[in-house]
Amino acid sequence: MRKFLLTLTLPLYVLDQWTKWLIVSNFPDAVNEPVAHRVIEVIPGFFNLVRVHNTGMAFGIMNGAEHANWFFGAIGVIAMAAITILWRKGAFPDILSKVAASLLVSGILGNLTDRLLPGRGYVVDFLDFRPPFYGALFPATGGHFPSFNVADSCICIAAVLLIIAAFRQPVVESEKAGKTP
Repeated sequence: MRKFLLTLTLPLYVLDQWTKWLIVSNFPDAVNEPVAHRVIEVIPGFFNLVRVHNTGMAFGIMNGAEHANWFFGAIGVIAMAAITILWRKGAFPDILSKVAASLLVSGILGNLTDRLLPGRGYVVDFLDFRPPFYGALFPATGGHFPSFNVADSCICIAAVLLIIAAFRQPVVESEKAGKTP
């Protein structure tokens, strides 16, 4: 577990917190202060950098709901405990599932840190995409996919990897080491 924490989880957690710090430091707080909303167009018409506060969960579900920040913070703590217990019990036997668990930990820690930081109490989302045809499918969004961050990306990639791992026969590292080519 230590190897994955040091080589994957920790660097991604640091990247997540650093990028959020850059956004908070360089974008005005349009939610709590009377300032204009700032948008940096990275790829015009497709990708922007913005500052969005989210006390809810993915896609802004329950954003702004009373006690949502505490509720999802508690879920993050419970998830971290569950992953630790499952890891120790060998529930992640192969490299794919270990990578997925490591990504989950970095994502959960990244968003949990945002929720717990003094003076913050919300998750900072800043990656804003306008995928082709998204506006036609979901007109109320103005074509913008819900904003997200590095931690959210880690969690989504982990979910995909866990689904893939569930449908394949795991090759346990100790079995692989014992086989000769």
